[in-house]
Amino acid sequence: METLSPDLIEALRHGRATRERKIALCSGAAHVSAADRAEILAVLAHDADEVVANRAQDALLSQPLESLIEAIARESALTPLFVYAAKNLADKRGVGDAMVRNKNCPAEYLVPMVRSLSTESIQLLMEELDRVSESSALATALEHSTSVTAEQKALLHELRSTAVDTGALAEAALEAEPDLGKRQTLLQRLATMTVAQRVQFAIKGGSEARRTLIRDSNKVVQRSVLQSPRLTDQEVEAFAAMSSLTDEILRIIAKNRNFRKNYIVVRNLMNNPKTPLDVSLHMLPMLIPLDLKKLCTNKNVPETLRTTANKLMRQRQENKR
Repeated sequence: METLSPDLIEALRHGRATRERKIALCSGAAHVSAADRAEILAVLAHDADEVVANRAQDALLSQPLESLIEAIARESALTPLFVYAAKNLADKRGVGDAMVRNKNCPAEYLVPMVRSLSTESIQLLMEELDRVSESSALATALEHSTSVTAEQKALLHELRSTAVDTGALAEAALEAEPDLGKRQTLLQRLATMTVAQRVQFAIKGGSEARRTLIRDSNKVVQRSVLQSPRLTDQEVEAFAAMSSLTDEILRIIAKNRNFRKNYIVVRNLMNNPKTPLDVSLHMLPMLIPLDLKKLCTNKNVPETLRTTANKLMRQRQENKR
């Protein structure tokens, strides 16, 4: 059995190999990894050559499910593999979960998989929001799933809303975008967006969109701002200091390990009067002595926090003796 070179495997993955190579792969006469074979067969199942396509479809039927799941989970997985899985493997345990974990799997191919998703995968989708807000079909399928919690169902219901609080957005935009012309353009654009569209804009838009939408009246939009891959450390630092944000958003910032690695974020949360008390008390030991001392005299934070900060400062002083 011939062992295929990486270049030849890539040619087969993208359907560029010769007819003979394709047929050899379908018949098992070429040696490749199980995951590569499964993916290449999914590609060849859509080959323009009917003989190749039929042989690939037949060969796919005998592929171990584990090999297909391994191929689906790979970051480099090709779209034809998702197409095949959505059409033929919707009820197979583990397939949909692998597709959810692969951030490159388009939302449309997750729709038929919803009924077989684990609660962990549903939670992952609800936490990332990108694909759910991108596809109304996926959001609808999730909303009708018996595995969705009441809280998740409420978020999905919010996503279908068209409500816009233009007053709140105008106030937020005034601080986020100093240029009058750009601010008016931004507000005009936001005024026509549904909640799902604002979620997409929060995730993929610019900094002025994030600074405005972090104060959107809709919680799901606020949360999506913090999921933007374009979000900077400086933006999170500013959000952590904003007393105009909801306690829920401040709690999400505090729970995020990556955000907490930034000491300025921690310090700003500790001095923000809107930060939930249980959150600030938990993070109190993270403060350096100078900031702990300043917190003790900060009249804007809850008295319980100041009292606890004083106790901690005295304990640290005693331990040094």
